[in-house]
Amino acid sequence: MRVVIFASGTGSNAETLLDWSIKTSDFQVLAVFCNRPDAGVIQRCAHRGLPCILFTKSDMNTEGRLKEWVMAFEPDLIVLAGFLWKFPDDLIQAVRGKAINLHPALLPKYGGKGMFGMHVHEAVCASTDVHSGISIHWVNEEYDSGAVLFQFSLPVPEGRNPMELAQGIHELEHYWLPRVVSFLSVKARR
Repeated sequence: MRVVIFASGTGSNAETLLDWSIKTSDFQVLAVFCNRPDAGVIQRCAHRGLPCILFTKSDMNTEGRLKEWVMAFEPDLIVLAGFLWKFPDDLIQAVRGKAINLHPALLPKYGGKGMFGMHVHEAVCASTDVHSGISIHWVNEEYDSGAVLFQFSLPVPEGRNPMELAQGIHELEHYWLPRVVSFLSVKARR
């Protein structure tokens, strides 16, 4: 399975996917697309010799441009791993059923525009919820509303500390995301 990753941040999930792909040969990471010139994922890609395509809001809003760049890699799966922008409609149509998103909460709670990173963990810790977790779902036209494929949970820390929760969520992401992509790859081959 040919995989393209979209990331906006440090790139730890992208690196975890790349490491897993090398270890298992279940899938091949072809490139990372990034929308922030200061994102740590760019250095991780450079260190690994992995192409990192930097693009702007203008590139994204120019009809067909981002879609053309992505489809040039002929991906079987696109993984949004800490990517914060909504895909343009033409790209969503081109990759429908081939793009998944990793969300740091148990959807449908704590999803939607503006619900990312520490915003999610702070909202969970301010609630009465006793569990949080991650959701891996299909990408569609609305933030965090595509069909959920997998969810994995953990208890909210006793002190309801958002930083502690974030650490636990990152551990879940690093463990489960590569395994889910491997599962989808093996399933696609059958």
